[in-house]
Amino acid sequence: MTLRRFKHEDGLYALAFVLALAVRLVGLGFVPLTDVEAEPALQALRLSQGAHPALSAHPLYILSTSLIFLMFGGGTNFLARLIPALVGSLLVLTPRLFADRLHPRPSLILAFFLALDPGLTAVSRQVASPILAITFFAWTFGLLNQRRFRWAAVAAAFAFLSGPNLWQGVIGVGVAYGISTLLFKRVKSADEKPFFSAEMTQYSNLLIFAAVLLLGGTFFFAVPAGIGAAFSSIPTYFMDWFLRPESAPSWTIPFSLIIYQPFVLLMALIVIVRGSLDGSRRIVFLALWFVLALIFAAVLPKPQIADLTWALLPLSALAALEFERYLDVDPEERNEALGATALVVVLWIFFWLALASVNWQAVDSQDFTLRIAMLFGSIALILISLVLIGMGWSIRVASLGGVWGMALCLGALAIGGLFGSAGLRGLDAPELWELPNVPTQAQLIRDTVSEISDIGKGNAHSADVALVNVNSPALEWLLRENPLTNVSALDAATAPDFVITDYEANPALASAYRGQEFVWRREPNWREADALTWLRWATLREMPPMSSDGINDGLILWARVDLFLDGRTQAP
Repeated sequence: MTLRRFKHEDGLYALAFVLALAVRLVGLGFVPLTDVEAEPALQALRLSQGAHPALSAHPLYILSTSLIFLMFGGGTNFLARLIPALVGSLLVLTPRLFADRLHPRPSLILAFFLALDPGLTAVSRQVASPILAITFFAWTFGLLNQRRFRWAAVAAAFAFLSGPNLWQGVIGVGVAYGISTLLFKRVKSADEKPFFSAEMTQYSNLLIFAAVLLLGGTFFFAVPAGIGAAFSSIPTYFMDWFLRPESAPSWTIPFSLIIYQPFVLLMALIVIVRGSLDGSRRIVFLALWFVLALIFAAVLPKPQIADLTWALLPLSALAALEFERYLDVDPEERNEALGATALVVVLWIFFWLALASVNWQAVDSQDFTLRIAMLFGSIALILISLVLIGMGWSIRVASLGGVWGMALCLGALAIGGLFGSAGLRGLDAPELWELPNVPTQAQLIRDTVSEISDIGKGNAHSADVALVNVNSPALEWLLRENPLTNVSALDAATAPDFVITDYEANPALASAYRGQEFVWRREPNWREADALTWLRWATLREMPPMSSDGINDGLILWARVDLFLDGRTQAP
């Protein structure tokens, strides 16, 4: 069966790619690197400088980024995140490879959903994130679907080199495919193309996979340790369940879908019900994949919001299949549909204003009760209005007005979440999709060291810095341009220009150094927030920080007194 395309299809895919690239590159270096990000970024930087560090289980990111650093003569936050941003943008092109199964229009809608998804955008702006594994995994199966087995072998090798998160996707897709196969083993369609083929296991394709894996994993034998790092991704994936830092509570993972993907979630739930009743194999498989990925992300020992990323692919695909049904509007029903859409938007605005105003009312006050009544009243009015429109005009007009009205309202919320998850609102607006332990005053520390070094040494980066009993890759990355040493205790015979310690008092430094306290990390108090606090965060993005323990959250920067203009006569 010949696949019917439509006009300007390639141009619209190009637009989706450019849109994805824009939201992933704007302000890419604004947020400081966390410890999780800085570790592989430092390995890439040292490789570019000719060193041979031990590599973590992200060889594709480390090797490709080291080449970027080598080309530009050093590393920056922007360059450290460039490879994930570029690869994440390529993900929006994969729906075209599945157009024969999803059909052309839903595939194009899916491309735009992927381009503007807050979660996928967030992980595309993070170092060594799951986006490399997700993108090359999707490209592998897309190329297999198009019977381009050699290119699929190349993509599969890149996926294997992408890091531990690949195995979460493999498990989710494998289990979903197995269950759907059992459910539909007696149902066969004459025009259904089998996904897998014996041709994919031909020796030539396996040889291409092995060659790309070996050459790419060792950077053409320049970094032999890379191939070992690739195979370590399997044990690393399971160990990370228990070793990675804790983030928000597990219930926030499904809750985040309501906050960041409200319209996509609504469309997906509708199509899941419809597809289950119709017995659609395609929809049932995507629904199983989504549910399994969601459950798997929520039940891990130390769940993180990034674990949800794999669930966003089937969720977006389901939403695209449903939303495509509302694109065709007959000329005679356009005015009625437009009126219904406008009514839904107006009532939604009243709902949102009432929701936001709850934040400024006392819980036991009459105004609080009134605002809550307005919330339920707005929702009730929307439902009653759509029912009346369906009875007075047609169910089709009511459906069009409801879906397009929600597309505008919930889409606006999703776009707001997109800017927030991309870090464009600043560090004072916490987001669930941001990585834990983001350095709060990193740039202030960097500027302080540079200014004092310039005054005392005549060069902003010549002063040497000693980290005393402070284990933070993010801090090492921040001060990467200065001579840097890590010690458990400061040697009395040495006098480095700068010393960084925790908040514990250090009288030995007080006489020869001047100290300044900095807040290094300030984590939102996700775990102890009550319902009203979560409501304030959802509407205003305000969340109280966790109380500082004085060690993990704060640092003291000590500068030798002779670096200051008024301390030149004092001995260090």
